[in-house]
Amino acid sequence: MQTILNIFSYWDSALAVVLVLGGLIFFHELGHFIAFRAFKVGVITFSIGMGPKIWKVKRGKTEYCLSLLPFGGYVAGVGEYDDEVESLGFTQEDAVTSRAPWQRLIIAAAGPLMNLLIAWLIYWGLTAATGLAVSQPQVGGILPQSAAEAAGLKPGDMITAIDGVKIERWGQVPDIVGESGGRTMQVEVEREGRKQIFAMTPTRRERTNLFGETEIAWLIGVQASGAVRYEEKGFFESAVLGLQKTWDMIDLTLTSVKKMITGSVAAESVGGPIMIAQMLGEQAKVGIVPLLLLAALISVNLGLLNLFPIPVLDGGAIVFCLIEMVIRRPVPEKAQEWLMKIGAGLLIALMLFATFNDVMRWFK
Repeated sequence: MQTILNIFSYWDSALAVVLVLGGLIFFHELGHFIAFRAFKVGVITFSIGMGPKIWKVKRGKTEYCLSLLPFGGYVAGVGEYDDEVESLGFTQEDAVTSRAPWQRLIIAAAGPLMNLLIAWLIYWGLTAATGLAVSQPQVGGILPQSAAEAAGLKPGDMITAIDGVKIERWGQVPDIVGESGGRTMQVEVEREGRKQIFAMTPTRRERTNLFGETEIAWLIGVQASGAVRYEEKGFFESAVLGLQKTWDMIDLTLTSVKKMITGSVAAESVGGPIMIAQMLGEQAKVGIVPLLLLAALISVNLGLLNLFPIPVLDGGAIVFCLIEMVIRRPVPEKAQEWLMKIGAGLLIALMLFATFNDVMRWFK
């Protein structure tokens, strides 16, 4: 019986990977498709999935199809990959190359922007449906030989105030302690319905931050329990909070990339498709809300990745359009071809490196 349950659990995780990754890439391509239509550029093919086509239907001059590999999809605009426009039943007026550079720039940016929009809609919807998740200031663990251990704090204690400042969320605790300068603090906690106050003197200790970096900070030696409460929010307030959450994830992603480039974060932390699939599978087992939160984060990463100024990515196309707008003529085709080859090589190298990291993590 347990074996059967494990099989179903495995397939649930696999389905989550297919739906999330496939869905996010599909919406990315849908953004390009909408932009093509908005500027009246002909679309040859809109495929859900990649590889051999297993089903297709033609509407007007566009072929809509379902392909074998359920990851992502693609949109082929007229003149984007093939100069033989007339042989496909279109005219030169339908070709994307006939559009002004600013229009092609919008077409290139539409896919990544769709991913950012999807992330915002997920955060908006979850906040409206479940409320705003707030990490409670509850003690989950006590570090040995710490001020909290010496004072007698226990797991489960709810920190309600520090030096008279009311504590409503966990994030306030490290912030206030970190700014203490090492002075003795009065920490008020609620334990089994009773209020208790402890005097604690923070000490300088090592800790690992969100990016895996080791840093020295003033600490009292408590760890969060992970307990969360939900604050009900209105529909439009949820939209604003969703936008703020999306921006926070954008900032987090860009900061992570910056730290990787500067070397402050180890290159071994770079993850690829295997790690993403593992994370999706794990969140699928926990519940739909954690899965959607991870999907939103992946969508932000997918959108930003495609905006990087690397040829073969949308960001590379945007750069070519910007150069054309400045110099009043297209970047020479030969130059574009060579830059695209270099960009493709860099992406392949990055993918291989990330996959290698995933495999090494798997064995560890």
